Amino acid sequence: MDGMHTTTSFPTDWQLARLKDIQATPSGWIPAEVPGCVQRDWARDRGWPDPNCGQNIRLYDGLEDSAWLYRTKVPHDRELTAQDQRLVFLLGGVDHHAEVRLGGRQIADLTGMESRLEWDVTNDGGNTLEILLHPVPKRHGRPGDRSQASATTKPAVSYGWDWHPRFIPQGLTGTVGFFLCPAVRVTDADVRYELSEDFSCVRLWVTAQATPDAGALAWQLHDPEGICVLRGVVGECAVLSSPRLWWTHDHGEPTLYRLEIHSPDSPLPIWQMRIGFRRVRLVMPPDGWREPSRFPKSRSLPPITLELNGRPLFVKGTNLVPSDLCPSPVDNEPLINLAREAHFNLLRCWGGAAAPSSGFFQACDRIGILVWQEFPLACNLYPDSLEYLAELTAHALLLVRRVRRHPSLALWCGGNELFNSWSRMTDQSLALRHLNRICLEEDPGTPFLPTSPMEGMGHGDYRFLNEHGQDVFVTFQNASNTAYTEFGCPGPASVEAIQKMIPNDELWPPCPGGSWETHHGFGAWEQKHWLCLDVLEHYFGPCPDLETMVARGQWLQAEGYRGIYEEARRQWPQCSMALNWCFNEPWPCASNNSLLSWPHDPKPAYFTVSEACRPVIASARIPRFQWRCGDNFTAEIWMLNDTVRQLPQGEIEVSLREGERRLELLRWHHQDIGAQASLRGPSVHCSLPEVTTSDCFVLELIVQDHPERNSSYCLSLIPKSSPTSCAVPITPELNR
Repeated sequence: MDGMHTTTSFPTDWQLARLKDIQATPSGWIPAEVPGCVQRDWARDRGWPDPNCGQNIRLYDGLEDSAWLYRTKVPHDRELTAQDQRLVFLLGGVDHHAEVRLGGRQIADLTGMESRLEWDVTNDGGNTLEILLHPVPKRHGRPGDRSQASATTKPAVSYGWDWHPRFIPQGLTGTVGFFLCPAVRVTDADVRYELSEDFSCVRLWVTAQATPDAGALAWQLHDPEGICVLRGVVGECAVLSSPRLWWTHDHGEPTLYRLEIHSPDSPLPIWQMRIGFRRVRLVMPPDGWREPSRFPKSRSLPPITLELNGRPLFVKGTNLVPSDLCPSPVDNEPLINLAREAHFNLLRCWGGAAAPSSGFFQACDRIGILVWQEFPLACNLYPDSLEYLAELTAHALLLVRRVRRHPSLALWCGGNELFNSWSRMTDQSLALRHLNRICLEEDPGTPFLPTSPMEGMGHGDYRFLNEHGQDVFVTFQNASNTAYTEFGCPGPASVEAIQKMIPNDELWPPCPGGSWETHHGFGAWEQKHWLCLDVLEHYFGPCPDLETMVARGQWLQAEGYRGIYEEARRQWPQCSMALNWCFNEPWPCASNNSLLSWPHDPKPAYFTVSEACRPVIASARIPRFQWRCGDNFTAEIWMLNDTVRQLPQGEIEVSLREGERRLELLRWHHQDIGAQASLRGPSVHCSLPEVTTSDCFVLELIVQDHPERNSSYCLSLIPKSSPTSCAVPITPELNR
C-alpha cells in the first residue's frame, strides 16, 4: 500500500442533518456512515425499501437539492501529547462541494472527489468537526438529464443514463477520519522518470512534501526480490542501469519496484510506494500515412495503435463504469481479476464517471492491465466560462498528480463523445485545450487524446440487429475502423436477478413503463431497448416465458460479442483495439450491453468473450447468425496469434454438429504463423440438412495437439417451413 509507513485510526461516530439551505439551523440528527452517501443514510433512517427493487429508486429524487451537515467529536487523548506523534484529520474527497469547520471556524473549502485535506488537530483546540455539503450543482435552465452536469466536474452519469438511473449522490469519499501519525512524516511523494531510447537505463527524480522537521530525505529503490538496487536523495536525479520493464500480463511481467523514503532520525521508512518503468506511445498503423489518398491532402487519421516499450499491442479490453450508485470504498480487485481472466489488457475508465481510487490503479499495476483514464466530461457541451475552467483545472491537476506514478496508466483522454453532434465541442474548446496543457506539463510521457472517438475510431453499433436487417456479424465485417473503442450487444440479466429487481405483479410479460423501464429494459436508448423483444421475435418468434426470453437474449449477446472481438482481431494491424461497451453496471439492469450483471456476476457473454480473447485461437468469419435448412452455409477459417512468438505449422479440423450428428467439412494444414499476426485459411461450404428438433447447430474448430486454441460457434437454425426469417428489416424507434 502506498503512503505513510504507520498510522493508527480512531473509531468515530458521525451524525448527519438535512438542511433546507446552507444557512439553515440543523436539527433532527441521524447516524451516518463515513465515508458514505447521505442518500443511503437518509433511507436507512427512514426505513425505505431496497432501492434495487421495482421503482424504489424514485424515492431518492430531489434529495440532492438539499444541503447536508456532518458532525463528529474530535478524539482528544492525553497520550497524544507525545512529541513523536500527531493527531491528524484526513479527508479523501467530497461529493461534490463542502466546507470543513473545526470548532466553528472554516478550515477548508473543497470541491470534487479529487480534493484532499490533511489537518493537524493535535493542539487545535476544536472539539467538534463539521462538514457542510452544498446542494448538487445543476446548470440553470436545463432539463432533468445529463445536460444539468455540463458546467461541473461532478460525474454526469449520476444525472441519468441508459444503464444508470437518475440518482445524484452526495457524501464524503476516500479515506475519512482521525489518525495518529508520526510527527516526522511525508505527506505526499512522487517519482518522475525517463527511460533511454534503448531501455538500457532510467533516470529518476523523487520529490516529497514533508513536515518541517523531517530533515534531508533520502530514498532507496528495491527490486521485486527486495534487493536495494539504487539509492538517492530527494530532489536529485539518479540513474538505474538495466531496469526491468513493466508489461501487461499477456506480454511479460508487470514488474514493480518498491520505493522507500527515509528521514535521518527514523530507522524505518516514513513513506513507501510501488513503481514500474514503462514507455507508452500512440503510433500510426502500417500504411497509416497513406491517407487521405486524394487532394486536398489534409491530416491523416490520428494514431491509436498503442505501443508499450517499443512493441505495438492489439488492445483487448472493455469500458469500465462505476461499480455502485454511490462513490464508496468498493473492492475493485475481483472486477480486475475478472478482466484478467477474460484476457483483457486494457480498461477504459469512461469520462462520465468518477476516476477510480488509487487502490484500483495499484491493483492494475500488480495484475498487469493498462488503464485509459478520461477526465469528467461526457456527451455535453462544456462551457468556456472562467468558473467552470477553474474547477476543471483544479480537478485535473489533482487527478494527474495522483495517477501519473502508476505504470498501468496508458493514456489520458479529455472525455467521452465530445466531438459529436450532441456535444458540439471542437479542438478549440478551452476545456480540452486546458486539459491537454495540464497533461503535457504534468505527465508528458503519457499520450493524450481530446476525446473518444476521434476520426477513424468507432463507437457503436450497440445492437445485435440494425434497421437494415443486418446482424453484428455483417456490421463489423463491413467496418474498417482504426479502433473499436465502444461497441455493444445487449443481453438480459439472469432469471434470478430479474426476479429480484422486478416485482411479481410486473414480471411477465415485460411491458414499457413501470419497473421494466426503470431497470432499463425499455426506453433506455430507443423505446425497445435494451430487452429488444422485437429482435428476439424476429429470430425466434414470440417468447412464451421469462426463462425462454433470457436464454434467447443471452444467446444473441454471447455469439454477437464473440463475433465482434474476433473480427476486430482479424483486422489487425489496421485495427488496434476492441473495447466493448461495457464491462459492468452500477445497479441491477434488466438488460444491458454489460458482460457482468450487478454487482459483478458474469453473463454467458463474458465467457464467450474470454474465449475470443485468448492469445492464440482458431477463428471463423461467419456471414450471419441465423440460417435456414437447405441454405449453403459458408465460413472463412483463420488462425489468430497475439503472442510475440512465431507459431509452427499445424492442423485444424472443421466440422458441423447438430444434435448427435457431426459432419467433418475440411482439414486445414496451415503454415507457420508470424508473431502478432493473423493467417487467413480456406473457406468451408455445405448445404444445411433439414431438421425437425433442433433450433441451432455448432461450427467446431479443433486444433490438433492444442485444445486450448479450439473454438465453437452456436448458430441459429430454422426449418424451411418456419415463418421466422432473418430477411425482414426491423424499423427503428426514434430516441425518446
